[in-house]
Amino acid sequence: MDLSSIQRFTVNVSQRVRRGCTLLRNCLLGSPRLKDWFYPPSKIKTPAEKYRERNEDYFADLHAQERMLADGPRMAFYHDAISRKIKRGDRVIDLGTGTGILAAFASRQGAAQVYAVDHSSIIEHARELAAENGIENVDFEDVHSTKLFLDDQVDVILHEQMGDFLFDEAMVPNVCDLRDRLLKPGGLILPSKFELYCEPMTLRDDRRVPFIWELTDVHGFDFSSMERSRPQDSEYYGLVSCDLGFVKHFLGEPAPILEVDLHTITESSLPLKVSFTRKVTKEGILDGLVVFMKVKVDDDLELSSSPLDSGRAPHWGFRILRLDQSYAEIGDKLEVTLTVKDWTDPDTWRWTCGMWGCEELA
Repeated sequence: MDLSSIQRFTVNVSQRVRRGCTLLRNCLLGSPRLKDWFYPPSKIKTPAEKYRERNEDYFADLHAQERMLADGPRMAFYHDAISRKIKRGDRVIDLGTGTGILAAFASRQGAAQVYAVDHSSIIEHARELAAENGIENVDFEDVHSTKLFLDDQVDVILHEQMGDFLFDEAMVPNVCDLRDRLLKPGGLILPSKFELYCEPMTLRDDRRVPFIWELTDVHGFDFSSMERSRPQDSEYYGLVSCDLGFVKHFLGEPAPILEVDLHTITESSLPLKVSFTRKVTKEGILDGLVVFMKVKVDDDLELSSSPLDSGRAPHWGFRILRLDQSYAEIGDKLEVTLTVKDWTDPDTWRWTCGMWGCEELA
């Protein structure tokens, strides 16, 4: 048999096999019982499940841990907070322990028992680090916090569940679940008090990147017609940075749009629409809204991710909600509305900002 005959035979057999497989597949799909057996439906994952999977991978990455441990203001805040608030003999849950550093602080402060909880593989390193550093009275629980069950309730829930935009690491559902199941009446959540800000601001001139349709003269080339092609992708309208040289100033006096106390909050109590006004006290281009947070333990102990705070915790970013540029003058009034479907997912946020000056909408 020559080579060409072998090739024709091979092609013929391959075609017959493919036709047979197609017929078999159609037969299986045509039978409800066989279809479910051979082609089980894919499980539709909830947003919470998707986040847990991403979270598990992200916090297993050593660079993510390095950024948190190298964040001086963050580490000083937690060390001071634990030194002030955790008492000798306390039973403590450390939610999302990571490398176990906060559990170690609590143990050295005199906690009788610490349950360090993390469902990421980073917990294996935490066990080794605790042993090498002589940390005692810490049980490492390799489980998602919703699956943690204890014989007795605890005195303190210690956590660092704040995301760049406060809610995007599922802080509220995770902490509230433990609070309602495992925290003693009158127990402490550390930290528990938070402020969320969403401030109209102007960017530094050398950091400003306009929307493409706002570029009307790039060496004589006009991009204004691109406004007809505004992207529908929500990520396009949000920027994230932790650079202190990005924002020039706020246009008004900053004030929190939400204040949260984890001792009392529930998921359903978070509003899905927030409206507020700002009177312009410092003129400039309205480039967008900047979202950041503050965490408070005592009047003299707080942590900030503000873009204008030189002592900010640098590993947290702040989010820029972009707007078409307009110029705000002193005395103008800005009316902002922020609507969300899910606080844990900033891509579901929508915002508007109207500017009033001389009794007319600009």
